[in-house]
Amino acid sequence: PEELREMWVSWHDNVGAPMRGDYAKLVGIANAGAKELGFADTGAMWRSKYDMPADDFAKLTDKIWAEVKPLYDELHCYTRTKLNEKYGDAVQPATGPIRADLLGNMWAQEWGNIYDVVAPKGAGDLGYDVGDLLKAKGYVETRPDQVDTPDTPEKQRRGYWEKQMFKIGEGFYSSLGMAPLPATFWDRTQFIKPLDREVVCHASAWDLDNKDDLRVKMCTKVNSDDFVTLHHELGHNYYQRAYNKKPYLYLDGANDGFHEAIGDFVALSITPDYLVKIGLLDPAKVPGANKDLGLLLRQAMDKVAFLPFGLLIDKWRWGVFDGSIPESQYEKGWTDLRRQYQGIVPPVSRDETKFDAGGKFHIPGNTPYTRYFLARILQFQFYEAACKQSGWKGPLHRCSFYGDKDVGAKLNAMLEMGASKPWPEALQTFTDTREISGKAMTAYFAPLQKWLVQQNKGKSCGW
Repeated sequence: PEELREMWVSWHDNVGAPMRGDYAKLVGIANAGAKELGFADTGAMWRSKYDMPADDFAKLTDKIWAEVKPLYDELHCYTRTKLNEKYGDAVQPATGPIRADLLGNMWAQEWGNIYDVVAPKGAGDLGYDVGDLLKAKGYVETRPDQVDTPDTPEKQRRGYWEKQMFKIGEGFYSSLGMAPLPATFWDRTQFIKPLDREVVCHASAWDLDNKDDLRVKMCTKVNSDDFVTLHHELGHNYYQRAYNKKPYLYLDGANDGFHEAIGDFVALSITPDYLVKIGLLDPAKVPGANKDLGLLLRQAMDKVAFLPFGLLIDKWRWGVFDGSIPESQYEKGWTDLRRQYQGIVPPVSRDETKFDAGGKFHIPGNTPYTRYFLARILQFQFYEAACKQSGWKGPLHRCSFYGDKDVGAKLNAMLEMGASKPWPEALQTFTDTREISGKAMTAYFAPLQKWLVQQNKGKSCGW
């Protein structure tokens, strides 16, 4: 824990603190621009993009949070108990907030990296890892220093197997009846880190001509995380292609949460059932129902743990932009929100010389963040709708709609709309409801929530 604390402090002190003055300047400049465009401030401008009055949108995010907060609170309580068992009272007390550096992520935004600390006895090990399954099928990761010669056989060339992983991803979308990716995709995509230049390895998806020049830029590795990520990135590409006939101003998702949700909702369908269908998992190795808690807890450590973080980034910025969090209280405003929503505290005391918010990429990059909160919620709504439509009868988290052309047709009808209609209409096209709601997510995690409540009996949950 001392090492974790040192890493946390050194990142936030060296990355965040020095930009504090510049960030305050940026706020002034951005607000001046927003006022010229007729908005009260930059936050109001950002909130105005959702086909409803800016204040109504803020209320909508609060309503959604209220629906999923009970689930988050149980997860927080259980995780805190496990950290207390591991580190003892001196490091992580059994009550109160959780120390931010113990959750396996620099921002405590996703906790999947400490799954081993919280894994339930007996149900924790799923019995398979997608990366291992790929390697067992002969997939070989390109060595960083590998150089091909004209004689290198095709299957040993740089990026060959990483490209095959993308072929599996394309296969999912094709199974829904979507047209294959253009030939140029396979020639122009950056599948692995190149030898001859520095690149940004953060995965991204591109449509360069609004016709068919679709590409992904990624430094793929043969592992489970990247297998999920490439399904996500391809979601952007299929969405971009679906609406490319629309006029210029409509070339976007129904709202920015939709774009992030599409690929994630497809990735939710990477269930054991799907892995069997594509020949990666031996049917005899499908985890039994007794492993469901493990499957769900692993998902929740990322998907549920993220929600309050996804909400508070812009809550803080809305306050900064409208002046309710003045420059003299940037740090206090940030730490207070982190405590209020996430139930976490910094490992050492902080003061107004610090600027911990600046340690998160999207803050200096000035990228709105509420889209990621919406996407976490929407992906479960999309998934539930697809599973209902495909006639799935079992527990929601085991469903895969792979191969269902009817689901594909209905999905495509929503994707083709782009930004040409208010988002509630796009949502209704695929899910038959106009409301963004956390209920699909709580239905997905219901068996886990029930179990967490039992585990937390007698504990003083909350902070």
